[in-house]
Amino acid sequence: MRLLFQLAQKLGDENEIMNLHARLSSSIEDQLCMAALHYLRSHFEEATEIYKKLLIENKDFHAINIYVALCYYKMDYYDVSLEILAVYLSLYPDSIVSVNLKACNHYQLYNGKAAEVELKQLQNATTSGSLFEDNDLLRHNLVVFRGGENALQVLPPLIDVIPEARLNLVIYYLKNDEVDEAYALIKDMECVLPKEYILKAVVHAVIGQ
Repeated sequence: MRLLFQLAQKLGDENEIMNLHARLSSSIEDQLCMAALHYLRSHFEEATEIYKKLLIENKDFHAINIYVALCYYKMDYYDVSLEILAVYLSLYPDSIVSVNLKACNHYQLYNGKAAEVELKQLQNATTSGSLFEDNDLLRHNLVVFRGGENALQVLPPLIDVIPEARLNLVIYYLKNDEVDEAYALIKDMECVLPKEYILKAVVHAVIGQ
């Protein structure tokens, strides 16, 4: 069922998505699948409601807290996201996903230095000396936290791996007056989130189209 949802999502087939929705059971797996679909379509409130319901019914499924925290992050409720993350981090303080999300919240609430402090704690807790080199998401976020440092080395290979990499590379190009490069990256992008529409409009305005 999950693979069918992913295929329908990629194809943008609304009818097929609704047909699959009607066939879902109340099983945990199917409900997680439905929540993931809502998340992929940027329906974060709907995803959050499903995750919360599953948490109430399955209190030992601690990892769901990460999904809830991620939804609140996407909805710009950074303080709420941090509160929920604290529950999971109290149990699994070395979780890369959770610490990274905590750092992202700190970046939004404070600044890049505050965010990087969180990631350094993660580096201190791990035995792997190549943690940041081996993790695409961490390398991407370090570029953002450091105001675009090493953007041209890190971001281009990640454009098709991490959706935000394209947006952050566009921002880097705009900051450095490389408007044509920014336009080439964003001109054919299908926008979903408000910030994507805004950034695309800014690029078009700067380039005069």
